[in-house]
Amino acid sequence: MTASTTRRTTAARSRLAAVGSIAVAGALILTGCGDQTNDSGSESNDTGSASAAPLADKLPQAIRDKGVIKVGSDIAYAPVEFKDDSGKTVGIDPDLAAAMGKQLGVTFEFENGTFDSLITGLRSKRYDIAMSAMTDTKDRQEGIDSDTGKKVGEGVDFVDYFTAGVSIYTQKGKNTDIKSWSDLCGKKIVVQRGTVSEDLAKAEAKKCTGGKTITIEAFDNDQQAQTRLRAGGAAAGSSDFPVAAYAVKTSGGGNDFQLVGEQVEAAPYGIAVAKSNTQLRDALKAALDAIIANGEYEKVIKKWGVEDGSVTEATINGGK
Repeated sequence: MTASTTRRTTAARSRLAAVGSIAVAGALILTGCGDQTNDSGSESNDTGSASAAPLADKLPQAIRDKGVIKVGSDIAYAPVEFKDDSGKTVGIDPDLAAAMGKQLGVTFEFENGTFDSLITGLRSKRYDIAMSAMTDTKDRQEGIDSDTGKKVGEGVDFVDYFTAGVSIYTQKGKNTDIKSWSDLCGKKIVVQRGTVSEDLAKAEAKKCTGGKTITIEAFDNDQQAQTRLRAGGAAAGSSDFPVAAYAVKTSGGGNDFQLVGEQVEAAPYGIAVAKSNTQLRDALKAALDAIIANGEYEKVIKKWGVEDGSVTEATINGGK
C-alpha cells in the first residue's frame, strides 16, 4: 500500500515476482475489525527469563523493563495478520514476532488500527513499531506523501523481512476481459485505502483514453473491499499478492474470486520504527537475522506457504 506515507505496500516499481501460493491450514475465517482497540487475542509469547534470551541486551532499557513491544497493525489482512474464528491474532507477522520475542526476551503485543493511521500512531508513541505488511518505500522513509510529493513527517526506518507484489482479482467467472491494469479503464476497482493498490489504480486512471477512467472505491480495510466485490459492486479488487491469493483460495470455499494477470510492484515488507529509535531498530534486525539463521523464520514462511517471498537476511531501509 502506498498513497500516503502510511501504506502497506510500495509505490512505482515495475518488476514482477511470484511470491508463492498460499497454504491454508484448516478452515480459517477471514475476519477483522478496523477499530483502534487493544487486541486481546494478540500473541502472548512465553519468552522465559531475559537470561534465556540471547539478544535481550540489545534492546533499549525502557523496553526491557516493560518486557513488551507494542505493535501497531491492521489485523484484517489474512494471511499476514488476522483474527481466526476464536478471536486470536494469527498470521505471518504474529508468528515472526513470536519467534523474535524469544530472542529478545519480550512479548510483541499487537494492537489493532486502520492501516493508514499506523505511522501516525508510531509518531505519537502509541506504538513502539508498526508491523502490518507495510511496504518499505523511500517516501515512507523520508516522510513524503506520495500523492502530493510534500513532506508530512520525519519518516521512519524499516527493518525488511519479506517480499511481495500486488495482484488483481475478480469475481470468479466474471469480467474475464480484465487481464492487466490497463484493462480497468471504464471499470470500478475496490482497494484498501492508503495502499499501493490504490496508488496503482490512480496512476493507471491517468493513462486511460477515450473519455474513460477508472472508478476507485477505497475502504478502511481489505475485508470491506472483498465484501463489496463479492456482492458485485465492482469489476475487480486489488491487494498484496499473498492476501489476494489467500482470499481466492478461501472465500466461498474458493468459489468467489479468481486471480487475473501477473503480480506487479514486488517490494520489501518492513517493520517500521521511529527514526530516533535506532537501538530498537538494530535489535529487531539482529533478532530477525537470528531467526533466519536458526530456522524459525523458514518454519513460519513454510507454515503459511509463502516461501517465494522469503529473504536470507534482514535489511534496513532496502525499499526504493
